Amino acid sequence: MPPEPVVEQQADPCAGALHRPPVPPHRRLRAFAFDPSLAAELDTSGLESVTLEVPWEESWDENERRCVLRGPVGRYVEVIDHDPASRAFYPPVELNDPYLLARDGHDPSESNPQFHQQMVYAVAMTTIRHFENALGRAALWSDRPFHEVDDPEEAFVERLRIHPHALRGANAYYSPERKALLFGYFPAAEGVHDRGLAPGATIFTCLSYDVVAHETAHALLDGMHSRFIEATNPDVLALHEAFADIVAIFQHFTHPEVLRHTIARTRGDLGRQSLLAELARQMGRAIGRRAALRNALDPELRPHPSQLESTTEPHDRGAILVAAVFDAFLQIYRVRVADLLRIATQGTGVLPEGDIHPDLVARMAREAATTARHVLHMCIRALDYCPPFGIDFGDYLRALITADLTLVPYDQRNYRAAFIDAFRARGILPHGLRGLGEDSLRWQAPATQLPARALAPLFDAIELEETSGRSEGEPSDRARRGAVSPLRDLVDLWTLDRERRDVWRAARRLRGRLQRVIGGWDAEWAARELHLLLDPVDLPSVYRDASGRPTTEVHSARIARRRGPRDEEVVELVVEITQRRRAWDDADRQTEIDSGAAALREDDHGDFRFRSGCTLLIDLSSRQVRYAIRARGPISDNRVLSAQRRYRSSATPGLRITYLGDRGGRLRDVEPFAFLHGPAASPR
Repeated sequence: MPPEPVVEQQADPCAGALHRPPVPPHRRLRAFAFDPSLAAELDTSGLESVTLEVPWEESWDENERRCVLRGPVGRYVEVIDHDPASRAFYPPVELNDPYLLARDGHDPSESNPQFHQQMVYAVAMTTIRHFENALGRAALWSDRPFHEVDDPEEAFVERLRIHPHALRGANAYYSPERKALLFGYFPAAEGVHDRGLAPGATIFTCLSYDVVAHETAHALLDGMHSRFIEATNPDVLALHEAFADIVAIFQHFTHPEVLRHTIARTRGDLGRQSLLAELARQMGRAIGRRAALRNALDPELRPHPSQLESTTEPHDRGAILVAAVFDAFLQIYRVRVADLLRIATQGTGVLPEGDIHPDLVARMAREAATTARHVLHMCIRALDYCPPFGIDFGDYLRALITADLTLVPYDQRNYRAAFIDAFRARGILPHGLRGLGEDSLRWQAPATQLPARALAPLFDAIELEETSGRSEGEPSDRARRGAVSPLRDLVDLWTLDRERRDVWRAARRLRGRLQRVIGGWDAEWAARELHLLLDPVDLPSVYRDASGRPTTEVHSARIARRRGPRDEEVVELVVEITQRRRAWDDADRQTEIDSGAAALREDDHGDFRFRSGCTLLIDLSSRQVRYAIRARGPISDNRVLSAQRRYRSSATPGLRITYLGDRGGRLRDVEPFAFLHGPAASPR
């Protein structure tokens, strides 16, 4: 018999384990591009919604044994839709529902609470991602006060809570006490028929992209600089408002359809009034104004060197800073599109009458979006180069220039020159500088550096045993992999993909290590170069230890890491060090206490806190202090203390109680941003 033919076995391509596709990098969710009012106007109909790409998040439901994103609740935020005024809890949206995944979430709707939840989540996460991309690290929310928690771990705030229907009223605000964003809803004012609104129609602040981005920016700024709500001068709260507006306005340029529509309509001139420069259009009209709540191109804000002198209200003062940043953006944008205009006009630079070519619109839109992203990232990166408290607009200009010089030494497109010129035109000038050149504005290193041994303990490998969650005798993860310096640990952890609680723990360990290191620094050097007093002082109002030395707090320690245009990485350690002193509104009382003529009661903490200190930026490659950003004077400087006292006395009663505190500078139960964001807060 002939042998049977050999049949080669073919592998079954469908056999074996099920191969799941990789986790998507993004989730697509729809939101209003500005607010619902655009759909009611013929010129902007069709531009009212955008689809946002937010980082993909999942959570595991043990009861249902499946992945859900209900609430939504994610790594950074938690949406809780409780409406106290209506005594209602609205069912949470589940963004992993297959029908919603297929449709990019719920359709934009003013009447669907689940879309409201979707929108606040999508806009907040988009804002967080802009912030993180600029800084090159994960964002952290501000801690709960340590004296209010039993376990130090409870000070960590994992998620910012967002309440889309928290109150009835024309208001929305960030609560530093609750670590939450609270959005209101209210009926439109009478007589708004000509503004695309029906009188009495319900306006939801959570449906304004600008309002949600603005409030999220407040929370992000508070997470980096929790003492920027202590109003030590008129610029502090104004900068909080201005920064939140800047973050909201420059996100407009991430909406391609809206950007192309605006450029086509304005023929490429973004200095003309348009949606891109407006903030909270629907809300502004609904409360009875003729236009948006604020506008970076407000004709009342034309550049003038004396603008700041007569402007004290935080929104109005902040609007000057916003206008200066937008002026800088316009200058940079015009330079970037100049070659396109020359090509399109055969060198004249003057466009002919009529609509401009769609290809030119697309190219100009691309340049506008790139410029807006660069400007926004400059404004965010500057936060690492600010003093730890008491900032003013001049300090912020210096921070902008220093941060950009560090990352982009060769400014071929003159971004920094545009900022300097725009700020100068509006009278925003740093204190004590004779020139406005980049070298003058750049923060300086100490005249004499610390000895190498002074910073060595930060780099030394040490073993920090942690017993939490381990049985007695079990080695820690750190011991298993070898000793690691607290600084190296923080550098390795502080990236965009690591657990934020681990980053927070590492930063807290480093702060403790720094606290001990500072005690060994040369006192004369610290006083001269950093305005820190490490020797005993004879001032009872200064908080001191048992030896009479002023107490020192390492308020913050974080890593600033980012990549430049040539892919070079800049890694710095940012350290904020502060000291404090009891201060009284009555100068005679201050003199009595400090001279010993009157005894200081243990429970008397004065009327407000007077602080001093510095921010250090340490180059991790050279182990040298690259920049020392000092307070105006040491904690013993009565001249600086008197200036802060004069500002407090000049503040209006409402501002004084709300921001400056009643006793001891404490906010107590007052919500500063609730007052600041009320409908009557900005009269203009």
